Amino acid sequence: MSRGVFTALLAIILAQFLKIPLKQRETKQWKWQTFFESGGMPSSHSAAVTSLATYIGLKLGVRSLDFALSVIFGLIVMYDAQGVRRYAGETSVRVNELDEKVEALAGENPGVYHEKKEKELKEKIGHQPEEVAGGALLGLTVGFMSYLFDRNKRRY
Repeated sequence: MSRGVFTALLAIILAQFLKIPLKQRETKQWKWQTFFESGGMPSSHSAAVTSLATYIGLKLGVRSLDFALSVIFGLIVMYDAQGVRRYAGETSVRVNELDEKVEALAGENPGVYHEKKEKELKEKIGHQPEEVAGGALLGLTVGFMSYLFDRNKRRY
């Protein structure tokens, strides 16, 4: 596996693990399934693309085409994480609320006016800007450490 791919995957895994204690501080409940959830602090998407861009920039130089591509695609991913995906999550909240209101209006005749969904839409699929920034900071750190480890490994 290339060092760049390894670096990005490591950043994703670290970000997902960090979500567990951060969510525990917020909810006072330790939930291992948080590792598999999307959204939350820090953004694993941001961590992955930032770690890759950092590693490439340090290894090949910031004037390389590889670095330019990784930065542009990274910015698109981070914009999508805090924009499109966050708004999709907010829309899911509204749809779930609307479904509950329709069921309440149905009263004794549930399912007559519309089909009741078996499960609600997933509401937490995007990120707040600070979650994207947190992922980017983690990614910078992971990319820099990966570069240093790779450089030191080649000296010996």
